[in-house]
Amino acid sequence: MEKPKEPNAAPNEESKVGESEEIEEALEIILFHVSECYVYLIPPRKSAASYRADEWNVNKWAWEGTLKVISKGEECIIRLEDKSTGELYARAFLRNGEQHPVEPVIDSSRYFVLRIEENIDGRLRHAFIGIGFRERTEAYDFQAALHDHMKYLNKKKTAEEMEQQFQKTSSVDYSLKEGETLVLQIKNRGGSGVKSKALELGVDNLSLEDKGNKKEPIISIKPPPPPPAPLSPVASTQNSVTSSPPNLSLEGTSKAKASEHSDDYEQHSAQSLSTEDTLDDDFGDFQAAG
Repeated sequence: MEKPKEPNAAPNEESKVGESEEIEEALEIILFHVSECYVYLIPPRKSAASYRADEWNVNKWAWEGTLKVISKGEECIIRLEDKSTGELYARAFLRNGEQHPVEPVIDSSRYFVLRIEENIDGRLRHAFIGIGFRERTEAYDFQAALHDHMKYLNKKKTAEEMEQQFQKTSSVDYSLKEGETLVLQIKNRGGSGVKSKALELGVDNLSLEDKGNKKEPIISIKPPPPPPAPLSPVASTQNSVTSSPPNLSLEGTSKAKASEHSDDYEQHSAQSLSTEDTLDDDFGDFQAAG
């Protein structure tokens, strides 16, 4: 029996891709959120001069609520919502290549003019309202969020241009066609290669007989010197006596001095004995004479 055919998986894959694209399109990133934002009804601009906040009566605002800056793909949405219910009051769009919806006033850093849009009966309408923040840091963060989104758009555009340029350059075919050859020229570096070639040529020019008759060099080594003659015991003793260093100890010096004193005493005693002998001889002669 034939097996039942499996259903084609291509439609399922396409539906999954479509769902993923919808999820990616619905992804929203909140870049900035503030709980206190004030809306002012501003008079129409009469000239090309910039807006001024001192013309709005900033102590009397028309609406108060939260402000959010949301990034959704290449689009940035500025939403004004109710604090308690989250109901949408107004919104503005920041798109690449279109007029910037936020314009700062010239006399304050906390107030801006916002260009809001609304689709009424299939027709896109827009109006200008004034918004203000309680703190300067909140106003600065609001501008920084819009600036970050514009940087993101510029980087994305640059990346797309680089990708297109890479695709154009990568389409060039550098492979060798039929009949094409590649010639490589390798140059010798330095004179070592020339010398080695000359030596190889000189060795190759020698015949086999010359190579066989070529004698190996004889290395001459001088014989070692003869051993020294044996020494006699007398000479060795003399040499040992003469070679021995003199004793410089205190005992040796004292003994030498004592021997010198004893020699002097013996000489003195010998002289005294000789004089006594002469006296005795005289005395004997005197007795004999008497």
